[in-house]
Amino acid sequence: MHANDANRRPGPPSLKLRRAGANSDYIPNMVKIYSTPTCVFCRMAKEYFNKNGVKYEEFNVLSDLNARKEMFDKSRQMGVPVIDINGKIIVGFDQDTIEEALKK
Repeated sequence: MHANDANRRPGPPSLKLRRAGANSDYIPNMVKIYSTPTCVFCRMAKEYFNKNGVKYEEFNVLSDLNARKEMFDKSRQMGVPVIDINGKIIVGFDQDTIEEALKK
């Protein structure tokens, strides 16, 4: 461990990479999921991400009022999951739409 490591703030989580174009460098997907602990479709979405190596940031809107407000501001929905992939908002677990958003 480096002496300065204890004072470092962790950087953003590593994210699954997507290809921006045929000859371009890889760039990361920014994935956020707004969920609740008991939501079956939230669990399905997270299992899909984990199975496919997609790194994501999770927000529990049941206990985090700021995340709940952010989710509502983005989606105008109170239902979960709300998934934000690079700014594309997906309400519910729609695997085809998620896969399409991850490709872009």
